[in-house]
Amino acid sequence: MKMPEIDAMVEWRLLVNYRVDAEVASRLLPAPFRPQLVDGWAVAGICAMRLGHSRPRGAPAFLGRNSVNAAHRIAVEWDGPDGVTTGVYIPRRDTGSALNSAIGGRFFPGEYQRARFTARDTGGELHVSFDSTDGSAAVDVKVESASDLGSSLLFADVDQASAFFKKGSVGYSAMRSGDCFDGMELRTDAWKVEPVRVQAARSSYFEDPSSFPAGSATLDCALLMRDVPVTWHALNPMRSAQPAAVTAP
Repeated sequence: MKMPEIDAMVEWRLLVNYRVDAEVASRLLPAPFRPQLVDGWAVAGICAMRLGHSRPRGAPAFLGRNSVNAAHRIAVEWDGPDGVTTGVYIPRRDTGSALNSAIGGRFFPGEYQRARFTARDTGGELHVSFDSTDGSAAVDVKVESASDLGSSLLFADVDQASAFFKKGSVGYSAMRSGDCFDGMELRTDAWKVEPVRVQAARSSYFEDPSSFPAGSATLDCALLMRDVPVTWHALNPMRSAQPAAVTAP
């Protein structure tokens, strides 16, 4: 069955980025993925977003649904038919939407865990948190407007960071079946991000010592996207070279 393209408005999309020891990141990635390195560091993070008017492409916006979702991701590269390809590997997705949870991995790529989300956006500050309904994951992040990336060791400035994440528009997700990865691509002609400063950040995923030994994952910087129209394009699944399971932090 051909999966539909999905149109939506990204009301906000928050990227909270960590620099991670490359060997540690490598151990978390199934083949064929390997970490995409920046100055010797792997790049991982939390992508949280509020979507408005999500609907199959061509449907009127008023029929769309709103939702808040989050993904833990690692920037990766792999050898494709045309050479080295870059994107992100997503070990886990969470959603506050019962619909997204029901259709994800069935009618559109990406299997979701259900979670209870809280989001407060004042314009100058954004506070996002969630707890998965099964108690396996929790995130709590608060950011404020900023003029630059602060003390980031990954990126010299916002333009460099923006270019890096724009190239990571292809994402592959772990599936419960373990025999392949769901794939999709974020497309937009209006890409824009702005720097934000992290006031507080907590993630059960990055704080799990069995995955990230002490000191191996350090908060680096954060970026925010606002009011950007996007389309998600389903990609053909990628066969797994080894079993892969959805991570439960």
